[in-house]
Amino acid sequence: MTKAAILPTRRDEAWRYADMAAVERLGAATLDRWEEITLSPGETFLRAIVVGSDAPELHRIRLTLAEGARAELFVSNIGADYTRLEVEVTLAKRAHFEFGGVSIGGGDAVREFVTTTIHAEPEATSNQTVRSVHWGTGTGNFLGEIKVVRDAQQTDAAQDFKGLLLEAGASANAVPQLEIFADDVKCAHGATVGQLDETARYYMATRGLAPALVRRLLVQAFLGEAFVELQDEARREELLEAALNVLEGVAL
Repeated sequence: MTKAAILPTRRDEAWRYADMAAVERLGAATLDRWEEITLSPGETFLRAIVVGSDAPELHRIRLTLAEGARAELFVSNIGADYTRLEVEVTLAKRAHFEFGGVSIGGGDAVREFVTTTIHAEPEATSNQTVRSVHWGTGTGNFLGEIKVVRDAQQTDAAQDFKGLLLEAGASANAVPQLEIFADDVKCAHGATVGQLDETARYYMATRGLAPALVRRLLVQAFLGEAFVELQDEARREELLEAALNVLEGVAL
């Protein structure tokens, strides 16, 4: 008999900030749906996507990278309702994982990225850059776990999260986790949350730029940091435009 899927609760660390009412609407069966991607030795993989709509969404991707493989994933999360992207990555020797994520929006929606990066063999590298911009009572979350197994020496792994809150009711949460069983590693993480640079806003306003344009330019520069490693300029612009279009017509 097939075991029935069970909905998570806030007691589950990876779901502590989730919109559980939206998860119930998605249904337990959704939790069993993973996209499985396996890369051969030396193979490369690139995906740049926009997720989010007016209904709850859950996207789950599981990547397995063989020796010397490289996977790059860049995402704009613009959901008007609960939108969650989960990524599980297992890295073999000298493999690399690059992740750039942007979440943006207002209302009361929760938008989140949840990543688990397993350094299973030596000399693998990973880099994750997440930028979150919210207003209203919107929430942006990033839960990122890095696991370095025993003997996975010379691992180099980094996570960087920055949140930008355009109104007082918005929030951002970052939960970096490190589980390291090797001693010759370099693992770093950083998380900051703040507001728009008022000095920059004032300077640009004195040059005659409209407030809405000033806000767009500052947010664009902030979000662009997540897509620096995306070499395809057309795809990079597509992701940025999708995110910035959410700002259009918003009174702040």
